[in-house]
Parts: sequence; structure tokens; C-alpha cells
Amino acid sequence: MPTSGGEQRQEAEPNHPTILHRAAAGAGAGDAGDPSSPARQVWVPGPVIVGAGPSGLATAACLKSRGVPSLVLEKDTCVASSWRHRTYERLRLHLPRCFCELPMAPFPAGTPAYPTRDQFVAYLDGYARAFGVEPCLGVRVRAAAYDAGIGFWRVVAVDEGCGGAAKETEFVSRWLVVATGENAEPAWPEGVEGMEGYRGLVMHTSSYKKGDEFRGKNVLVVGCGNSGMEVSLDLCNNGARASMVVRDKLHVLPREILGISTFGLSMFLLRWLPIKRVDSLLLFFSRLILGDTEKYGLPRPKMGPLQIKSSTGKTPVLDIGALRKIKSGEIKVVPAINRFTGSNGVEFIDGHREDFDAVIFATGYKSSVPSWLKEEEFFSHVDGFPRKPFPHSWRGKNGLYAAGFTRKGLMGTSYDALRIAGDIADQWTEAFASPTAAHRSSDHGA
Repeated sequence: MPTSGGEQRQEAEPNHPTILHRAAAGAGAGDAGDPSSPARQVWVPGPVIVGAGPSGLATAACLKSRGVPSLVLEKDTCVASSWRHRTYERLRLHLPRCFCELPMAPFPAGTPAYPTRDQFVAYLDGYARAFGVEPCLGVRVRAAAYDAGIGFWRVVAVDEGCGGAAKETEFVSRWLVVATGENAEPAWPEGVEGMEGYRGLVMHTSSYKKGDEFRGKNVLVVGCGNSGMEVSLDLCNNGARASMVVRDKLHVLPREILGISTFGLSMFLLRWLPIKRVDSLLLFFSRLILGDTEKYGLPRPKMGPLQIKSSTGKTPVLDIGALRKIKSGEIKVVPAINRFTGSNGVEFIDGHREDFDAVIFATGYKSSVPSWLKEEEFFSHVDGFPRKPFPHSWRGKNGLYAAGFTRKGLMGTSYDALRIAGDIADQWTEAFASPTAAHRSSDHGA
């Protein structure tokens, strides 16, 4: 793991050099006698970054390479907790490693083209070490709001890992980077009739680890995206009887075309051809390699896969073997659920019923931003994403930034991190160059 652009932390250096000043809460923070006020206040010269996943780590590393300190707050007790604890064991990155590297650090020599989950987690651990990024772990952000009176962000966080009663702190910074990501919380379906009476095992793919725990059981997987397909395949390979709910039309593409990454080929072709033409080529090769997916209960949308990805953020499925199992009948495709019946029964919209030992919801994830960020203009309160589409989704006003909300995976993360770091570094330099600039608001609209 190279360390260019980032210095290794020296032994004598304090863990979090970004802390400028601490004072009792209420020093400019409202009524000190208010029991809801934070127990203490911490002034941070650099930005506060919320989240220590790939986006938070990359942004902190890029800032450090520009000479700007940052304070990273992470609610879990480790970096990259979603990758470490909410992914199944057989997971591999869907894209070749060259499209998944964070800024300034390629994967170690010998890493396979499609790294495993454990290899990617090790890469992130090494990335944090190489650039000296040391997040405050076990610190959950409860609320964050911009104080126009002083031109700073107030970030109220709870240290839940300190033992005993949780301690609350208010961090005050000119800049706030939201790096909690697109997949902060599991998304569960709502309003499914009879679900409360189901007595079998119910879980989200965020809790699924491996298929051998379901050997010999009848399992229903609700969802047919990349996670639903891969969990169904893993179940099938480990002796479970897997059925997969397909509610909508979807594009299934081969992971590689003529030995070339389908994603990489798409990126190359888009340099020269319009998106509709590239979609036509992808679908032509997909039909040659995969055949007519509609015959197996997987109808394709009229709009091409890249157009759908660009307009909605919905990613096409990159097949790694599930389609073969669907064609052979080892993975059964079923329609949408109508209702749960009895203790183990499920009725589908076509009227047929089956009993299942377990139901696994591969229904995706959602942003958690609306639950803690008190801001109305930049982030949507409907889905927790920036209102502006890529490539303008990284910067709001008053020093607010978003890292990792591009719907473009780890490439989008790198894009955001580099631009956020550059923008803050320019302001940081200005603040130190001019005594009066330090008092300016960093209101940089996109």
C-alpha cells in the first residue's frame, strides 16, 4: 500500500490533532442549563467527516495529502463496517479491481481481478493505515445543523463505546462532509399482508452470511438484483431449494464479454459512441452469450441498461452463474408476493401458494441522512440523496459536501473525494493566507 500523498502518523503525534479547543457546552451553543445540550463542545479546524467507509476514508486521505486535517466520526467500532459485517462471505467485487481503487493507492500486487470481500476489507484497512486516517469509532452523529450566526456547522455526536453512560459532544467546524453512503440502512418492504404471522426465519441480505446454514431448506429470496441473484446462487450451491421473487423487468448482462469486463468495455465504448448505441451492443452480446432471459421469467426493460443506470441509478445484474441455475430449474423464479398465509405459507400474485422455511429480503438499502442532518436544500428528505445529479452532487452550500452518493460505485467515491479535498484545500489555503479570510463563510454553491 503506497503512502504517497499521506504521511505516516508519528508516535508523539496525538490521535486527533484536528481538535482545536474544548469548552463547556453552552459557550455560544444556547442555554447551558438545558439538559438536552451537549456535555462539551469541540472546535475542529478542518472538516468533520461523518462515516468511515470507503468514501470517508478516501476524503480524509485526499485532504491529508493537501495538508488539511480532518475529524472522521464513525458510529460502528471499525472502519468499513458495512463491508466487514453486512456482506455475505462469498461476495466478490462486481467490477475489476482497477475500477474499485481509492485515490493514490492501487490494490496490492497479486490481488485477483475481482477481489473477495475479505481482500477488499484488508485493502481498506491498509488504506487507512497508509494515510494515517484514525476515525473516532463508536461515535454516532445524532444531529447536524448549520449555524448561520457564526458560519459553522454544529455536529452533535454520542460516544457509545466509552462504557457506562453515553457521552455527548458537539463538534463545531466550518465544513461538514456527509460520507455515510447510499447503503447506510437495510430497506425493508412495507405493508405486506400477513407478514407478522409468518413463523419461519425472516432476514435481510445484510444479515446473510453463507448458504450452508440453509442446507435442505426451502428458501424464498425476495429481490432479483445482484444481491438477490448471488444469494440465490449461494443457497443453491449449498444444497438449499431457492426460489427468487422477480417483480420487475431487469437487465442481466454477462460479467465479461470476450474475456473483457463488461463494465470496462462499456466505459471504453462510451468515449466514442452515444449511450443508446453502446446499450444496443451490450444487449446484442448478452443475447449471444446468455440467450433470451425472458423465457426464464426475466423480461428486459425497453430502455437499455446504461440508460437506466444513468437515469435511475438502478444497476444491471452482472451474471456470475445464477442464470445457469435458473435455466436448469435449480433456482425457481416466482412472481411478486401477494400475502403471507399461516405460519409458513406465501401466496403469490398468480394465486399459487408455497411453504418456506425462510424468507430473505434482498430489497436493497437506503440513506440514513434525513434522520440526522437538519438541512433542507441540498439533500432530499425523500431518499436522503443530493438533489443535484452527478457530477454536481458533491458540493452544497455553507461548506456542506456529499461523498459517495453518485450511484456510480467506488469510481464515484474517488471522484467525490478528490473534488471535495481540492475545494476545501483551496479555502484552507485562503484562510491561512489572509487574516480576514478565516472569518468568511464557505458558502460555495455548486
